[in-house]
Amino acid sequence: MKSFVFSIKYYLSAYLVLCLFSCHSFPQHTSAEDPNQSDYYQEKHRPQYHFSPEANWMNEPNGMFYYDGQYHLFYQYYPDSTVWGPMHWGHAKSTDLVHWEHLPIALFPDSLGCIFSGGAVVDTDNTSGLGSKSAPPILATFTHHNFEVQRAGRNDFQTQSVAYSIDGGSSWTKYEQNPVIANTDEIRDFRDPKVVWHQPSQQWIMVLAAYDRAKFYASKNLLEWTFLSDFGIPGDKRLWECPDFFQIKTKGSTGMKWVLIVSMQRDAPNGGTGTSYFVGDFDGTQFQSDPAQQKWLDWGTDNYAFVTWNNAPLPEEDILGIGWMSNWQYATIVPTEKWRSAMTLPRILNLVNTKGTYLLESHPVPALNQLRGEGTAYRDLAVTGIQTLDDVSFSSKTEMALKVDLQQTDASLFGLQLKNAQGEAFTISFDTKKDSMFVDRTTSGREQFSDVFYDRVHSAPVDLQSEILEVQIYFDVSSAEIFINNGELVFTSIYFPTIDFDQVAMFSKEGTCTIDQLTLYPLDDIWRSH
Repeated sequence: MKSFVFSIKYYLSAYLVLCLFSCHSFPQHTSAEDPNQSDYYQEKHRPQYHFSPEANWMNEPNGMFYYDGQYHLFYQYYPDSTVWGPMHWGHAKSTDLVHWEHLPIALFPDSLGCIFSGGAVVDTDNTSGLGSKSAPPILATFTHHNFEVQRAGRNDFQTQSVAYSIDGGSSWTKYEQNPVIANTDEIRDFRDPKVVWHQPSQQWIMVLAAYDRAKFYASKNLLEWTFLSDFGIPGDKRLWECPDFFQIKTKGSTGMKWVLIVSMQRDAPNGGTGTSYFVGDFDGTQFQSDPAQQKWLDWGTDNYAFVTWNNAPLPEEDILGIGWMSNWQYATIVPTEKWRSAMTLPRILNLVNTKGTYLLESHPVPALNQLRGEGTAYRDLAVTGIQTLDDVSFSSKTEMALKVDLQQTDASLFGLQLKNAQGEAFTISFDTKKDSMFVDRTTSGREQFSDVFYDRVHSAPVDLQSEILEVQIYFDVSSAEIFINNGELVFTSIYFPTIDFDQVAMFSKEGTCTIDQLTLYPLDDIWRSH
């Protein structure tokens, strides 16, 4: 969970709310609206095929697991406002990772504090003794944040606790001996536990964020934990959050590596918050990785706290996860009214080894293809100047697949632009001289709600000296998720046009861009009855 309550610049209003109320003084909201209503999920800027809460505040995903044919998604939720407040765990489930069913709130604040982020595991062998092998318990590990202790001037206001379910995740009981890890070192930022099973040592491993590093713990029963080791970047004082830890098979080989994902509270590639990772080895005690080899899971401004599902039915080379599609620089003030925030698309991660360097590729889950309408395809398109695609009815909910022949392209700059009748635009461009892509949302809307949202063009390095550039983009009303060259680079950006973008144009400068193939698929929404 977030330390932003300590940032006067961005979060003063949230902090004042927390000072006025205790964590356990809020009513329990569980009601859901009728999805058959004509205006259901139709608010301005509302994404139509990304997960978002029915109403009020949401931030990072947590506690995800797969069990009995259902993917469970939990998330940080405040049911009483559209800005951050005392945290609960919201809950939804899906059979296909595309269509979601809203469920009642899973975890509420209590006398130990509010419910910050964490993870969940299916305890198949009943190591905890809280269920049985025939009906395995599901254990959620989470951070209790006690604002009363914090206001008293102490630093041990964050501790780690457990809740469990013996009915497949429908209802939850908090462990009566919480917390299971006390904050004896009084670390102010001590949170977001994620648990994974380590087969060689036959024990559970927990990783949690402790200010500028990750701490590892071990347990045989998920209830009694022993500290193992730390991992950090020497001299780096950025705040770490929402760690994730998993073993993955390297694609195309038999080798296995361990990956530590860490979300950083500042200085991401394009400013503010972002999600990074390290690739290394783990011996049951110590995670070994070169701290200088920190890489970014997403180069855009709007993929934070990416975490993975436990127990997902996937091969060893696939890891399934999802992120929060926002940035703490402006998350509390984006111009939505009934709700705030959406998740990214669920993504499959693969680890590849290219010339001795390990890289996580990201791919949208294949189940999204079921949302496609009839596609409009272009072949052998030579673009010089600006070419609006007038023969296609562009929707703000569109998947675009683009393949550019770089050997036949001599333009110094090429790309695409979304436009609307208000003169607003969202532009994605590729600079062949700088081997870079640029995402420009500086003219994408007129609601100047943030000093930093529109302040500059964002960028990422892309190899434009090879033969082919492949780009897959998912546009959803107020967001774009861009997958470059089979997901070797991903860029997520949100935007808030006055009216929906309804035109798309291709462009090139100082030469011609040769497009082998361009396909546009209108995408269905996931919330309304048809």
